[in-house]
Amino acid sequence: MTNIPVLPVELPEFAADPVSYLREAQAGHPWLARFSQGYVVHGHKAVCDLLADDANLNCGFGPVIDFYEARGTMWGRFMDEIVMARPGLSEGHKRLRACINKAFTPRRAEEARGLIRGIVNGLLDVWAPRGRFDFAEFAACIPVSVVFGLMGVSTDAIPRLKTALENQLLSVTLDPAAKPLFMAGWDVLWEFADTLVKDREASGQEAGESLLDTLIAARNDGRMDETELRFMVLTLVVVGYDTTKNQLTVTMKLALDHPKIYERCGADLKFAGTVADEALRHTPTVSPYRGASRDFTYDGVRFKEGETLVIATPLAGHDPQVFAESELFDPERGNLSRHAGFGRGAHICVGQFLTRAILQESLHLVAGRLENARITGEVEWRPFLGAYGLQHLPIEFEA
Repeated sequence: MTNIPVLPVELPEFAADPVSYLREAQAGHPWLARFSQGYVVHGHKAVCDLLADDANLNCGFGPVIDFYEARGTMWGRFMDEIVMARPGLSEGHKRLRACINKAFTPRRAEEARGLIRGIVNGLLDVWAPRGRFDFAEFAACIPVSVVFGLMGVSTDAIPRLKTALENQLLSVTLDPAAKPLFMAGWDVLWEFADTLVKDREASGQEAGESLLDTLIAARNDGRMDETELRFMVLTLVVVGYDTTKNQLTVTMKLALDHPKIYERCGADLKFAGTVADEALRHTPTVSPYRGASRDFTYDGVRFKEGETLVIATPLAGHDPQVFAESELFDPERGNLSRHAGFGRGAHICVGQFLTRAILQESLHLVAGRLENARITGEVEWRPFLGAYGLQHLPIEFEA
């Protein structure tokens, strides 16, 4: 496959403007490129097909663990054994997924809207009088507070966890300098999860309907063990924190780039949901890793066992065969629901309905309370690999 073009996905310049690089790569191949560690899948159909291909591809973070030579560490075990890292056809994936599916149904997401509104309005009461702030910093407070609320635990621990949460997702950037940061953060996160479970068990309170109670009940019923319970708590906290707040920040930027769209979001909750869907098409924030479990051929391309594939959902929304004028941010385009922002197949995001509710409610409330909002400084993009999005989004407004 010597004719496959290269995408420099590790470079900051790529993160700041990936579509410009993508267009050049698309001229060389319609859906595939190379990078230093393997391949980048960017075509919409290929992204959807390969995300669902559990027969030929191992999901999860095996390539990441091996890159950092972290086999045998507790962090490596976490990255290898969490629900999203287990093969979609495996008993372990089905068992662990079944423990949380009922907590993330569309009905549960609707029930959580009151919690979401309370959290966003409470934060706006504090932040809005400032007249300016970094929206990325503001957004970081929302989804993790929602997850804590669903688990039925105090948000007091969030400030001491934020650095560890930020550093955890640095691992998927494949930067050797990140290893001491996320390994140190892992110790903080494990201590939090372990203490949380032990304190709830020692409290003597009757089991309720909180998410934490649901997970403890699954452990008590033999559906997960002690370590799996703590891994699941951390999975929900880590994923709920980084991916959703990054998506919210990107959505805010795209809305602010179009003032009429932003203003309409404040007046129309339903439209705010459509804007969130278009942002998930235009710039989703997750590029899952896959490893070839055997030699196989897809659409004429032969992959060898052990090769690494990055499934670049942020690029799939810019496939000209599916989305016309894809650079244009258009919430009223006819096929935005075809986005791959939540994945496909057995590993489709279990929290997709809750995430969409957070995006919709947050954008609606922010646009309704922060009038004439505008970007007032340099935006800074995160690394493309891993939890993509904006590191900083400085804004000013009239409250």
